[in-house]
Amino acid sequence: MSAPSVIVFDGVCALCSRWVRFLLRFDRRGRYRFAAMLGVHGRALLQQHGLDPDDPLSFLLLEQGRAWSDTDAIARVLAGLGGAWRAAHLLRLVPRSWRDRAYRALARNRYRWFGRHERCFLPTPAQAARFLD
Repeated sequence: MSAPSVIVFDGVCALCSRWVRFLLRFDRRGRYRFAAMLGVHGRALLQQHGLDPDDPLSFLLLEQGRAWSDTDAIARVLAGLGGAWRAAHLLRLVPRSWRDRAYRALARNRYRWFGRHERCFLPTPAQAARFLD
């Protein structure tokens, strides 16, 4: 098995926390590990890949030595779940500029539309090994 992929997420964003819960539920192979943007590992990974951890508008996936962001990252994560989720690769039929523009609008408004938590998402003890911080 190859090294686990790492997803850097906004742990105080309600939508982002639901996304992580979704992945924990459907990633039965344990392919993904998670790093909150506010954590030491998450901040470092964002900075290493040219993203501002204090203005996190990007979703970051690190997989097989490469970094993916925004809608390319989302499509890869979903397809990586296997089964019917592989159809997420069809998102690539939509021009990246359109996809990423829609993603950026969502990212800029995520707290207003979906809410914000006071603390980062906390995994259950059974899930804790999948989190870097």
